Amino acid sequence: MCPSRTSSSIMDPSGLLLLLLLGVQSSTGSLPPPRTSFLLNSAVRPLVHFSLPDVQNTNTLLLSDDGSTLYVGAQDAVLSLDVSQSDIIALKKKVEWRPSNSDITECQRKGKNPSVDCPNYVRVLQLINSTHLYVCGSYAYSPHNAYIDTESFSMVQQGGAKGHCPFNPFQRNIGVTIEGELFAATTTDFKGVNPQIFRHFSKNGRSDVSLDSSLGLLEEPAFISSSLDPADRKLYFFFSEVGKEFNFVNKLQIARVAQVCKDDVGGRRTLQKKWTSFAKAPLLCQSPRQLPFNVLQDVFTLQPPEGSNTSDTLFYGVFTSQWSSDSESAVCVFRLQDIKTVFTGSYKTFDVGKHRWNPLQGQHSHLGKCGQDSASDSILDDIKKNFLTGGSVKPVGYGPIVVSSGQQYARVAAMRTKAANGNQYTVLFLLTESGFFHKVVLFDLGPQVIEEIQVFKQPQLMKSIILSSSKGVLYVGTSEGVTAVPLANCSIYKTCSQCVLARDPFCGWSPTQRACTSLDTSPDPIVQALENGGVDEKCGRVTRKRQDREILVPLNEAVRLECVKPSNLATLTWTSSQFENLPENLFIQSAEGKLSFFATDATFGSYQCEAEEAGYKEVVASFSVRQIASPRSVRPSADVNNDNDHKHKDDDLVTVEPEVLEESYPTESKRDDKFTTIDKEIVIKKNHSGLGNIFQHNNSESTPTSNRDVQCGRKPLSEAHEKYSYFSALVWVSILLAVCICVLILGCLYLWHQNNLGLKVTPLVSEKDSSHVNNCMETVPSLSTTEDAGPELKVVD
Repeated sequence: MCPSRTSSSIMDPSGLLLLLLLGVQSSTGSLPPPRTSFLLNSAVRPLVHFSLPDVQNTNTLLLSDDGSTLYVGAQDAVLSLDVSQSDIIALKKKVEWRPSNSDITECQRKGKNPSVDCPNYVRVLQLINSTHLYVCGSYAYSPHNAYIDTESFSMVQQGGAKGHCPFNPFQRNIGVTIEGELFAATTTDFKGVNPQIFRHFSKNGRSDVSLDSSLGLLEEPAFISSSLDPADRKLYFFFSEVGKEFNFVNKLQIARVAQVCKDDVGGRRTLQKKWTSFAKAPLLCQSPRQLPFNVLQDVFTLQPPEGSNTSDTLFYGVFTSQWSSDSESAVCVFRLQDIKTVFTGSYKTFDVGKHRWNPLQGQHSHLGKCGQDSASDSILDDIKKNFLTGGSVKPVGYGPIVVSSGQQYARVAAMRTKAANGNQYTVLFLLTESGFFHKVVLFDLGPQVIEEIQVFKQPQLMKSIILSSSKGVLYVGTSEGVTAVPLANCSIYKTCSQCVLARDPFCGWSPTQRACTSLDTSPDPIVQALENGGVDEKCGRVTRKRQDREILVPLNEAVRLECVKPSNLATLTWTSSQFENLPENLFIQSAEGKLSFFATDATFGSYQCEAEEAGYKEVVASFSVRQIASPRSVRPSADVNNDNDHKHKDDDLVTVEPEVLEESYPTESKRDDKFTTIDKEIVIKKNHSGLGNIFQHNNSESTPTSNRDVQCGRKPLSEAHEKYSYFSALVWVSILLAVCICVLILGCLYLWHQNNLGLKVTPLVSEKDSSHVNNCMETVPSLSTTEDAGPELKVVD
């Protein structure tokens, strides 16, 4: 009976209940928000993007040893890109590799979508030797491989490649070449349900080897990454699979690391041409009193510093939780020495009678060892059945180094860099599912997100990243193309305080150049304060008073002053020379930093916006609000042709947005106004709906400006708000009144004229009641009193 397929739980229901109760508590120690944010195609933080209109799914990347060429495996093509210059990605050569029409038809006949499933997606791209590339593609659900000459970049040979890469182009796999041999972890069937780990192209007369298919050594794995330990000549595979040692209601995912000896040749009779060194162990990534992060998404291998022991190699893994309904992820780091210790420790054995895994008793020193080709059949049979370790690989520090409760990370890269103080710092580059890169620095007091950069818009099913620390560039491959992300852009910080507050180990302030510069390019000592604040000591307190920006507004107008945050972590405070504290009955301060109030005698005066971050304060905006003499005097020249094109529902509001000064800050707008942009135009808007509409104002509306600036002396009023003025209203009312008077006078003159001609009109005296007078002049109001009335009319028979 296969142990992995018939195993039952070692966890009783009470233990599971306790685990669930512990897991309902909220996560702690989540990452702080990014300090600065940059949207795609930002002019402040530019990226280099490459794409071709006829090439899609450029998501398999390989960087040449000299870093000058980036090879790209795409859909139906392989590209060679010139990346020798950091600001340009240029196409060198392209090889098309498409399935034939008959291959597409056959793929469609088997129930696959011809345009989605049946193209050739390149899934393995490796240097097989110094002159040729090895590529493997899904090729219309019939895996093929090929060799490409790197000099001429032409295909020299191709053929079938079952077991080299998956049939399903969207199934994750591992393919790596070591000393001319291909190690592949993939599925080997059309349905994608038979996983295998192979060694192909074996050297030195050895046979190719694979896993023993008679045992369920792997259960629905999702292969993630691999890494070679050159000292022990072992290859480690990282993946997630269904954990059959636990019998849960739902399939329980377990993160794993498996090992094989690179030079394994299998046994003589037992395990012929099969791995005799295969073993697997759980990877544990769990915060205290929390459910574990059990689904592995990506692993990055960070080699130790030169001259160090290879056992100090670190593996940075991105994990998610199958129980979490929110975007939640964590990063755990594992040491190679700890993995080795687990594989040389205790193992488990499957008890067929009780259908459960139990600790393996006795000495079994041969488990997890290399060089078992001459072992006896009994030892090989023991190796064949006992492949699961008794212990788990625990992370460094026994918990995650990064926990994010608002982002789901998909890929990770890591590097070490030396700061100005000589200390080494680890920087993580984490790619989110939504398309943002988070640059995270690991400090002693906790991780900090230095910046986030958007690299693609739509979520990507397939994506990959390659870090070139020597070039200072991170390459991202998606269906949208290839994007090069510079690891740092120090020039975005314009002042010493902002450069130091960024806490970016790549950047520092140069006192001689008076600029924020990279450590690699600065010939002079630079200023940094990574661990502690100390901006005052490093940069000195800024004593220069910012000149007030004069704002002229009419009395009783609603005014809103806007202030740009230097960073997402800064807090804004408004102060005024007229008030010790701004009274809440007169002023409204929004969370985004806007100050709103009515222009009255009590509120005219100067206002300053002060930003505070890490204990450092600085004034970032200053205004002087003064009364203007008359509404007519603030009417600028208008373009009558555009008068009807700009109508605003809140036309009684004067909005003053901050100027883009030399000391601009690297923060851009994002979804739901989460971040404030530094690229806004300076606009003053005059509206007519009162303070109640202050928070309904739409900053995204187009506001063409006039040629004069009467109101504030700096920027003109918007023509969209000029059409409604007191002067225009007065003119229209006067015209209407004059027309009414003229109509009334003309009517009376007409009646008088008809009476003089002797025509029949209404008699002065009614035949029925001779005591009443019906005089047409009575329709004109008399201004005289009763005493001054004229002679009384008498009726004569």
